Amino acid sequence: MKASDLKIKIFADGADLATMKEQAKNPLIKGFTTNPSLIKSAGITDYKAYALAVLDAIPNHPISFEVFADDLPTIEAQAREIATWAANVNVKIPVTNTKGESLAPLVKRLSTDGVVLNITALYTVGQVKEITDAVHADTPAILSVFAGRLGDTGHDPVPVMEESVGVVAAKPKAELLWASTREVFNVIQADRMGCHIITAPDSVISKLGGLGKDPMQNSLDTVKAFYADAQAAGFDIKTG
Repeated sequence: MKASDLKIKIFADGADLATMKEQAKNPLIKGFTTNPSLIKSAGITDYKAYALAVLDAIPNHPISFEVFADDLPTIEAQAREIATWAANVNVKIPVTNTKGESLAPLVKRLSTDGVVLNITALYTVGQVKEITDAVHADTPAILSVFAGRLGDTGHDPVPVMEESVGVVAAKPKAELLWASTREVFNVIQADRMGCHIITAPDSVISKLGGLGKDPMQNSLDTVKAFYADAQAAGFDIKTG
């Protein structure tokens, strides 16, 4: 399989504006996701000014910007404010606040009012069911399941994602997103199961050009790389 054969939509995950601009030129990239942690790591201090700059620079791709409040009234106020920033913005809301309180009622209210949401930090099929029930059938929404982080804790994310694909199908305008991608093969896995979107860091996206590469050629290229690095380093083992 080559990258051009993929049916799944690939979103770039990151917050460096220069990188995002370059990725927007790549026909494989269909959208972008960010989060407060990524934005903090990029050295951003003015959240709204940064978001508006990104949305102005990339007007034709959906871009997710997340609320960062913890009490429900402020979360809702932030969500409604972010929704006004641009037509291509997706308002990212966590499935719960830090107290573990479900935000499904808020999701329902916002989605009913036409706010396009990206509900994030989902880990279980139960959460997917709850949020699928909450989103309005006529309003687009993304449900982001952190498949990679599930794998990091020893849980197989594939059954969760496969079942979630069927759950989300109840709302035709809702899309399931495979989040926290760890390797290129995750893209293949998500594509095979009918997942709608996968979001990936630049380190994964940059490897998509290698999809379909012949294993024997890969073997030879690896040997050549090891040899070239040994020569460049001046390694020597005295023998005889």
